[in-house]
Amino acid sequence: MEIPFVIIIGIILFLFLAGVRIVRPTHRGLVERLGKYNRFAMPGFHWILPGIEQMYQVNITEKMINAEPQEIITNDNLNAKVDAQVYFKIKVDEQDVKNSQYNVNSIEYQIVNLARTTLRNIIGTMTLKSANSERGKINKELHATLHEETISWGIEIIRTELKEIDPPKDVQETMNKIVKAENEKIAAVDYATATETKADGEKRAEIRRAEGIKQGAILRAEGEAQAIQLVNEAAEKYFIGNAQMLRRIQAMETSLKDNSKVIVPTGSDLVNVMGEMSGVIPIPKKSAE
Repeated sequence: MEIPFVIIIGIILFLFLAGVRIVRPTHRGLVERLGKYNRFAMPGFHWILPGIEQMYQVNITEKMINAEPQEIITNDNLNAKVDAQVYFKIKVDEQDVKNSQYNVNSIEYQIVNLARTTLRNIIGTMTLKSANSERGKINKELHATLHEETISWGIEIIRTELKEIDPPKDVQETMNKIVKAENEKIAAVDYATATETKADGEKRAEIRRAEGIKQGAILRAEGEAQAIQLVNEAAEKYFIGNAQMLRRIQAMETSLKDNSKVIVPTGSDLVNVMGEMSGVIPIPKKSAE
């Protein structure tokens, strides 16, 4: 009696352990009973009926798939090698997890083919130059198309990234030469602009210096005019009726400025002026004789 009891306990224990399922936080579980969906399994401990029920665990973390490089003919009849990446994840609610398993056969395979077809449709309407310069636009259109086409798959297209658009080697070399020529042209224009700016600055500096010299001359002339005016006013005030004597004094001052000796003829007006300045009265000619 003890042996059958042990066997029964062993069978029960075996069935229990065989039905134990642990769902990780990165997954969600779908439990099917006899081939028909039965219930949804959240992360944690679960037990299913061995042989009758079966659990399928679905990864809900973000995934990245490569759309694989492909040759695409652009609108200007050039072959371009295009590669892209798609980031997606399965949504966490029960209906979306069910849709990801029951509405689509192979999510990753179908996303890759859908992305490749969409890229051919988008880039086929663009020139090679515009495709290289409008990568953001291509990514946006690719993302919008994938989101619309996979809305019933229970997934979320997080983002799409266009990895590369490589033209043929000879086309690439030609484009590099064009870019180099454009850069050299820009550099030459910048140099000419800088030279012109420098010359313009030097010209303005010369004009300012000339204006300064001119202003200085004007100020000196105005100063001399004011000095002459003051002398005239002083002459009118203090030498009324003696303007001729003032001119003689000025003439004598100019003559003696750079000479230590001056020979003056006897009886000249300059002797009289000097005498008058020193307070000496000239001796009459008869007395002198």
